[in-house]
Amino acid sequence: MIRFENIEYFWFLLFGVIFLGVYMAYNSWKRSASKNFSSHKQLEGINPNTSDTKNILKFVLLLLALVFLVIGLADPKIGSKLEKVKREGIDLMLVLDVSNSMMAEDIKPNRLERSKMAISNLIDRLQGDRIGIIVFAGHAYKQLPLTTDYSAAKLFLSAVDSKIVPTQGTAIGEAIDMSVESFDEKEHNKAIIIITDGENHEDDAVVAASKALEQGIKVFTIGMGLPDGAPIPLYNDYGGQTGFKKDKDGKTVVTKLNEDMLRQIAAAGNGAYSRANNGSSGLSKIFDEINSIQKKEIETKQFTDYEHRFQIYIFVAIIILLLEFLINKRRSKWARKFDLFGKLENNK
Repeated sequence: MIRFENIEYFWFLLFGVIFLGVYMAYNSWKRSASKNFSSHKQLEGINPNTSDTKNILKFVLLLLALVFLVIGLADPKIGSKLEKVKREGIDLMLVLDVSNSMMAEDIKPNRLERSKMAISNLIDRLQGDRIGIIVFAGHAYKQLPLTTDYSAAKLFLSAVDSKIVPTQGTAIGEAIDMSVESFDEKEHNKAIIIITDGENHEDDAVVAASKALEQGIKVFTIGMGLPDGAPIPLYNDYGGQTGFKKDKDGKTVVTKLNEDMLRQIAAAGNGAYSRANNGSSGLSKIFDEINSIQKKEIETKQFTDYEHRFQIYIFVAIIILLLEFLINKRRSKWARKFDLFGKLENNK
């Protein structure tokens, strides 16, 4: 397993993108300017020893050196010792609604982003629990299997948006069923936390919660939205808002929090319901309920010793820079001797 100690250094890779853009723009301008003043044959006569191929090769080597240097600065570490670790906790499946209605902005910045912030805060407060992530809209999808790697959980969470599912809708029941199937058969206490606006259009979520409880799995719900509701914004491919979703009659669709549905799901799953608003994510109440569940010993395997590997990448970067320095921009004498096409032109 590889992890990076200083991931903020990866921002320096943006300089590589900038350098590439400037280099391509400069070469384009250079070719355009050359055509205005002389032909390609005349340019070769003015400076016959210049090698465009070597110039490109030198630039590519510089970019590679930058990549390896940045990776080295980020300080990659490789896990060298895998050990069994015992800890007390529960198995917790986080179920997140990513349907278009979660883009409504009655809760700032919008329902989905606020939900992700709430989950991130929950992860920060967990100790020893295994967590997994399932996202759903028209269908449910497993985003992350059960793990104690909270850093990985946050990484997967950051990639969640409303575009990662191909079918729109709100299949809460299917998401509950998938959560139940995602738990293993170990004798750990288990719970499901559903974060949604409660607009269920696909199945019977209350029945699914009852079936989960029959297997000893509690179901908690967090209502993300306000009772008055809000319109659903529409965006283009560049992230700019183009308007609001409308129905077949041309009226703006207003999505409202369905608290009754979420209360019924929580009751059927012997859990609790909490509502988020602009002042609170509704997390504290649910977290207290989760903590009241008896925790059992969980045995997992994880890397306990990590070895630094930045030296390898720094060394490779130095070798590439030396190679770039040794490459001459001018054509070699050997290449000029075998310039057959040039000789043919001269003979003509």
